[in-house]
Amino acid sequence: MDRRTVLVTGMFAFLSACGAIGPRPQLGADGKPLPQVYNIAAQGEGTIAYRLLDSVNTLRSSRGMGPLAYNAQLNAAAATHSRDMSVQNRPWHFGSDGSSPLDRVNRVGYTGKLLGELISETYETELETLATWMGAPDMRNVILDPKATELGFAWFQEPNGKIWWTMVTGGVRGL
Repeated sequence: MDRRTVLVTGMFAFLSACGAIGPRPQLGADGKPLPQVYNIAAQGEGTIAYRLLDSVNTLRSSRGMGPLAYNAQLNAAAATHSRDMSVQNRPWHFGSDGSSPLDRVNRVGYTGKLLGELISETYETELETLATWMGAPDMRNVILDPKATELGFAWFQEPNGKIWWTMVTGGVRGL
């Protein structure tokens, strides 16, 4: 075999391997890749919730801040709002009944002080959503608020895969 044959055969093998890396993403009518559905049911609610809490606490710890703990009332307020955003089909901080984040935490009997609420409409995972929140200074400030001691986190996933995420932070009243 001469050198050219070996070189061409080697290049062909290399290029063939490049195409076999994985399945090509499906494209929408606009030519952009369609979102991949992140199946929450397959992950398990506890897995997702504690993976987010661990990640938030790691971020806070790296800055010398104390950890957050889940609060059942804040979780309930977050869950109500995630489902309501889906019903309204828009990510915003007001409920379909005109309620504010403060109204929602008061309704569930939260006795601490509401410090912030973060929301998202996405097909991304909880960690991708957290990374997006950390990328925006005003949202990062909610996560890294030194007065925060408690966290509520919930989501609602539509049958089409779209996920509505809500995170609520709170702390001791009077601080």
